[in-house]
Amino acid sequence: MAHTSAFYSQSQQDVLNTIRAQFTLSEDTLLDLTKTFLREAAQGLASYGHSMAMMYVPITCPIKLVLKDLSPTFVKSVPDGSETGTFLALDLGGTNLRVCEVTLHGNKSFTVRQQKYKVSETLKTGEVTTLFDYLADSVDAFLTDSGSPSIVIPPSLAQNGPAVLQINSDPSHIPLALTFSFPVEQTALDSGTLLTWTKGFSAKNAIGKDVIKLLQDAFDRKHIHVKCVALVNDTVGALLSRAYTSGGCVLGAIFGTGTNGAYVEEMANITKLGNGPAAAEGGYMIVNTEWGGFDNTRTALPSTPYDNKLDRESINPRFQAFEKFISGMYLGEIARNVILSLIDASPRSLLFGGNCTPSLNKQWGLDTAVLSEIEEAWQGIGRFASGQAGIVVSDGDRLDRVRGVMVQHLGFANASEVSLADADVVRQVCGLVVTRAARLSACAVAAILVQTGRARCAGSDTVAPASLRDEGRRIGVGVDGSLIEFYPRFESILRETLRALIGSEVESRVDIGLAKDGSGAGAALCALVAHKQSVAKQALAKSDPYLSSLS
Repeated sequence: MAHTSAFYSQSQQDVLNTIRAQFTLSEDTLLDLTKTFLREAAQGLASYGHSMAMMYVPITCPIKLVLKDLSPTFVKSVPDGSETGTFLALDLGGTNLRVCEVTLHGNKSFTVRQQKYKVSETLKTGEVTTLFDYLADSVDAFLTDSGSPSIVIPPSLAQNGPAVLQINSDPSHIPLALTFSFPVEQTALDSGTLLTWTKGFSAKNAIGKDVIKLLQDAFDRKHIHVKCVALVNDTVGALLSRAYTSGGCVLGAIFGTGTNGAYVEEMANITKLGNGPAAAEGGYMIVNTEWGGFDNTRTALPSTPYDNKLDRESINPRFQAFEKFISGMYLGEIARNVILSLIDASPRSLLFGGNCTPSLNKQWGLDTAVLSEIEEAWQGIGRFASGQAGIVVSDGDRLDRVRGVMVQHLGFANASEVSLADADVVRQVCGLVVTRAARLSACAVAAILVQTGRARCAGSDTVAPASLRDEGRRIGVGVDGSLIEFYPRFESILRETLRALIGSEVESRVDIGLAKDGSGAGAALCALVAHKQSVAKQALAKSDPYLSSLS
């Protein structure tokens, strides 16, 4: 294994073999990682303060709805696609923020009217109040430009037929659900404390603050008549959205700019809840794993010098280790680090004749979207599809397409600066980086299926195995994110690895489906839950004021 970021006195093929060995993971290594993942998950379920926070989320679950801050009698079934209503949602999770009006049609479908707003680097790294003021201004702009939406609840939830949704009996405020795609310790449906920033955000004076209060304070400062009634993570949103459109889902996962997973866990396994009302009620609860922080100690993940360099130069060194191996924000940077080591090889450069470009010299100068386009060019899909079946394309022609992508996106003046051999090396490097990411992603999915009793790790059934949960039935997994949606072969590599980890029979029943706009529809479903919570509290207050004061 290479111990430096550049190579000395090796042939190009020897160097490529060394890099391939660093990024190629054996099935035994992947199984060990899956088991380590399960151990960290168990720690997170048992106590606080671990990298994988395993945070319980007080919202709908496939068997019961358990709301931590409500009376234990308030238990409802999951979304099944019959729910209706129109709700407002704000989605913050990366480069853009969205304000959405989501209409649930009740036939497993929904429509979204939305507007996107750019989040600048200044906002990401400045004062948190400035960031949340911008969020409030964006909601105000959406309402001003489109007119205040008619936020309607279904007749079954209204006392006198369809009505404008009123939370806390305040008809002057429009209710809104916030999708906040960062690690939060959620203490109620409408309250959550920020644990850490990810995805390039580092706004000051935010850690430890209630994000709902930060947003509501911004609305109030600006006299904007909006009430934030629910907080949802994008991963939970993916789970809820997929459950709504497909009729059932046990895991929601994000494989995009960042990565995370949320799944349905038995209350009995969340021992860190102690003997509180939610634990006493039993049943099931959604757990937000924050699996991007898996193995922050880096004692299990197969780090390379390129990963170490990325982590050292990131805004959060030694944190979000797993995310830095598999998410779209980082894969381009890992590939760039490998490419630079080949350019800097001594005594003879192994790439581009030793030449570089401003883009490659710049941190984050190689976007993961370029890696995706390189793969599309090699496979002849997307905009590179010929449209004529049966035509055989030579490797030279395929590499020429790859070279064209590199010239277009990496700052080379013309194709003469990139040989076909250079294009082939870069293509292989990009493929190795993304293949490793997809295989590691499969470890997370496999671990959750094992944790919930729906699968076993390969090789663990040597003695009279107990029956699996949902044996012979579909296992719903909702996914979202640019990597799994757009990167060629990402899902197929993930599935191939999943087969190796849990066996072909279980893998064949895993129904991986895109969670259509999980951050929007999921937030809408949470707003619906918020209304149910409000109605239940009001009913409880009328029937028993004392119990109401305890809820």
